[in-house]
Amino acid sequence: MNIINILEEIEKVDGEVYERLNPRRAAMKSFYGFGSKVALAALPMALGSMFKKAYGQTTTSVIDVLNFALTLEYIEYNFYQTGINTAGLIPAGTPAVAAIANIRDHELAHVNLLKGAITASGGTPVSYTAASFDFTAKGNFPTVFSDYPTFLAVAQVFEDTGVRAYKGQAGNLMSSPSVLQTALQIHSVEARHASHIRQMRKAPAGGGVTALKPWITGSNDSGVAAAAASYAGEDNVTQLGINIPGLGFSVNASTEAFDEPLTMPQVLSIASLFIK
Repeated sequence: MNIINILEEIEKVDGEVYERLNPRRAAMKSFYGFGSKVALAALPMALGSMFKKAYGQTTTSVIDVLNFALTLEYIEYNFYQTGINTAGLIPAGTPAVAAIANIRDHELAHVNLLKGAITASGGTPVSYTAASFDFTAKGNFPTVFSDYPTFLAVAQVFEDTGVRAYKGQAGNLMSSPSVLQTALQIHSVEARHASHIRQMRKAPAGGGVTALKPWITGSNDSGVAAAAASYAGEDNVTQLGINIPGLGFSVNASTEAFDEPLTMPQVLSIASLFIK
């Protein structure tokens, strides 16, 4: 069976295979034109590489990614819920009370959606309760629920990490466009949370951190030394092989204009500090 026969058989299973592989048709024709034993011997490797690119499949399954996201959403939801339940932490009578409650509700909606998606896909959702977490991060933030500015600083770290975590998994969801779309819908909301928390930190009650902006500048602008891992790589000034400062922009503007992803191992390492 030659390569054309093989593709015809695949087409019977997936009628859109040629569209998925396009613009690789020309490459396939050239490949077939060799007609040699060497080319045929390389066929499995070539097809494997092409289909991995065409379908976006990796060793990380969609359910793995959903459970990964669910873990992060559980952390965020329980963090905000604990903050709301801590008397005197969030300044009473301020817009912060409603803002934190709204963010908490968003995170709970994300938790419930992800749990349903995992179950519908035949997987088993991970499960956590408030008792599962140590929001002091093994003692790095001992006043997280007694000092409001510290609470907001940790909230910023969670939100900034979440944004980068969702971005880092986009490639692993290419094989499931509907799941990818939902993940991107959550991703943009997490970005809005991050921006709002940064603005809350600038308010007097939030500590008045005047240097903060709605976007990330450099490798760690959180003001929290223990959060360095959450901002690893954000000082990158090269995009698509192009040095952005070389286009006439400052280094700060070059890092602010592009947000970087975090890999799953990087995020799990960060999350492990908060999981008992």
